[in-house]
Amino acid sequence: MLPWSFLIFTLLWQAARLWLRPRRLERALRAQGLPGRPYRPFTSDAPVKNQQSPMPLGCHDIVPYVVPLLHGAVQEHGRTSVSWNGPVPTVTIVDARLTREVMFGKSGHFEKFPRTRVLSRLLTNGLPRHEGEKWVKHRKILGRAFHLEKLKVYRFFHEFALLHSFCYGWCEVDVCPEFLILAADTISRIAFGSSYLEGRRILALQSEQVDRIKASGKMISIPGYMSLPTKNNRRMREINNEIESVLEGIIAKKMQAMQEGESTKCDLLSLMLEPNMGKTDGNGRPAAGMTIEDVMEECKMCYLASTETPPTLLAWTMILLSMHPEWQDRAREEVLGLLRLHVFFMQPQVLILYQSMMQVTMILYEVLRLYPPAIAFHRKTYKETKLGGITYPAGVVIEMPLLLIHHDPNIWGADVHEFRPDRFAEGISKASNDPSAFLPFGWGPRICIGQNFVLFEAKMVVCMILQHFEFELAPTEMELVNVLLFIACSHLSLVGINNNRVQKHRA
Repeated sequence: MLPWSFLIFTLLWQAARLWLRPRRLERALRAQGLPGRPYRPFTSDAPVKNQQSPMPLGCHDIVPYVVPLLHGAVQEHGRTSVSWNGPVPTVTIVDARLTREVMFGKSGHFEKFPRTRVLSRLLTNGLPRHEGEKWVKHRKILGRAFHLEKLKVYRFFHEFALLHSFCYGWCEVDVCPEFLILAADTISRIAFGSSYLEGRRILALQSEQVDRIKASGKMISIPGYMSLPTKNNRRMREINNEIESVLEGIIAKKMQAMQEGESTKCDLLSLMLEPNMGKTDGNGRPAAGMTIEDVMEECKMCYLASTETPPTLLAWTMILLSMHPEWQDRAREEVLGLLRLHVFFMQPQVLILYQSMMQVTMILYEVLRLYPPAIAFHRKTYKETKLGGITYPAGVVIEMPLLLIHHDPNIWGADVHEFRPDRFAEGISKASNDPSAFLPFGWGPRICIGQNFVLFEAKMVVCMILQHFEFELAPTEMELVNVLLFIACSHLSLVGINNNRVQKHRA
């Protein structure tokens, strides 16, 4: 009798999940006039392979190439429409004001769209995945580390500048892997005080893990699939175990160094471990810190994030400055002009220079507008809530396509697809018709905690490259776009011109 009861219960539960609940949500959304695709069981509006011709070099209208399904939905149904990810309805809202309202979360009715436990275990279960008190505690601890004055970046970038100042002559360089290595070195030495070899090993393992997850596609979300002893599943578990083994070694060495008297204010890892080293709060009580498992997950998160956004931002910056040499020259003149006034990369002048780089700042902002780190933000309603005159029942995913907002001619004008850094000449608030439409790092309390560090790192690297090199796109290369967790250039070769020509600018 028990097996039959279990079978009947399972069938009823699946019927409710795959038919009754989606139909109820669909009726609630349709009754308010929301257009979109109808729900069909056992299917979803999955992206199809883009059949368009390759994106031409110099074209910045990337939306049809990066998100063709979303682009088609907006063209067909308007700026607010419904699509389906299996039995879960997704409402796409192309509206900067409503995006800020959702991201700020004043109502408290939106939660982060939950990633599957499998993905959390294989990639990272760090700060972006937390909610409630745990998020507050982790955010407070991590936030202390991302002040530029606390990050000892000056010596590292100074060493990098000296190393690359000895390069002369013409050479063709694939910059994408070089920027990835630089990002791994930076986060290893600055945030965790570990060697660059350990950082590069974690980078290689995480890159392989992301590629394998991408290859698995939607199969990875099928219950029980990861328990199958397939070759890919076994390798993904091995990668995760090896990453954790390397991190355990880094954490153990750091804890030993702290016990021997090393400063606990020097890097991110020290600040995360400090409450576990017998420290007390202002009232003399033991400080509430992270578990070692939490510390490990935050380390994985930092490595993953730091080897996504900075290398991508730097690569696209090199591409666009190669396409627009007039802006390359303007930025170089600014950098060399500042060098005449200050000794470069010597604390505290470096922070003054960081705030004085107007041309470089405008260029980076325009790159982030055209090629933002993320395609879209997602939140899920966990209770009935009203947004933009529409009442959304619990269980609806709100998709806010950042890429479409950044390429919206109603916000940025008719030249929205042109590379025009001077639109930011008077600041972000006056760059568009909407003062808060520039959202590359999110908005509200959950804005990217490392945004200042990313911009600082990008400015320093761009300034060092401009100081020593002129560059252009190799004539045999084309610009390609790859989409997974971020918008990345899949390949780029540059020609560096010897710095004797750059020396002429200094005369």
